[in-house]
Amino acid sequence: MTSAGAQTFKAVSATAPPSLTRSTTSAGVYAPGQVRIASHFEDYPKSGAGSVRAGYVVIGDALYHSAYAVDGTDNVEPPGPSLQRIGGGWSNFSLVEWSAYDAGAVGPRTELYGLRKDGVLVRWHQQDNGWRSTGSYPGFGAVKTMTLISKQPTYDTFLANTKGGALYTIRIPVTSPMKPVVKSVRTRTWQGFETLTASKCGQYGTLLLGIDKDTKTGFLYAVGRANGTSTVIKGLGQVSTTFPDPVDFRWSPPSFADNLNGE
Repeated sequence: MTSAGAQTFKAVSATAPPSLTRSTTSAGVYAPGQVRIASHFEDYPKSGAGSVRAGYVVIGDALYHSAYAVDGTDNVEPPGPSLQRIGGGWSNFSLVEWSAYDAGAVGPRTELYGLRKDGVLVRWHQQDNGWRSTGSYPGFGAVKTMTLISKQPTYDTFLANTKGGALYTIRIPVTSPMKPVVKSVRTRTWQGFETLTASKCGQYGTLLLGIDKDTKTGFLYAVGRANGTSTVIKGLGQVSTTFPDPVDFRWSPPSFADNLNGE
């Protein structure tokens, strides 16, 4: 998300070295500097050319659900983005993400996660009449950023790096009370990334992009199924483009096709 309020789309290919295969921009989605934090955004086809895009953004002290449509050339269609206010108190948060699981006999479920600046991870569950708080858990003050790598019927899993350079998985069962299960993946060298973003790679793997906001560079990794310190991580190299924008987020297909299965 650019400082001017546009949303960009960059497709990165896992070549050697990784390469930028597509880059498009939709201008005028938000006002300049309006959005401070963004979750991943779903992008799904609409009737005719173009698509509908939807996700969550933090503007000022409030969290909003945002949705808009673009035509076949990525121009925003009137009336522009809708902003549905969810709630306040979000100036104290550094991250927002949501997990929509929509497969299997258990039926669909949607969880919303926020990481507060004091290191408390908070969760809400979506109901017909809005969001219900389903727990919080302290102890994540060392986390720099985290990205969703797995959505399962009974849990979600994030991959997180710390200020000290460690890399962890955080598995969060959907049961209450909220009790995350944290496992070490690596103990050092991961402190340089302010953004992590992940997509499915193969049946159980993850394609992980780490963005260093200081140098505006991105590095791509192929990550095997998460299994603690035995997790296989292959560095694919630096991506052949820069990442200069203030807010990074992941584009995804609709939730039923966004089969994150990394743990």
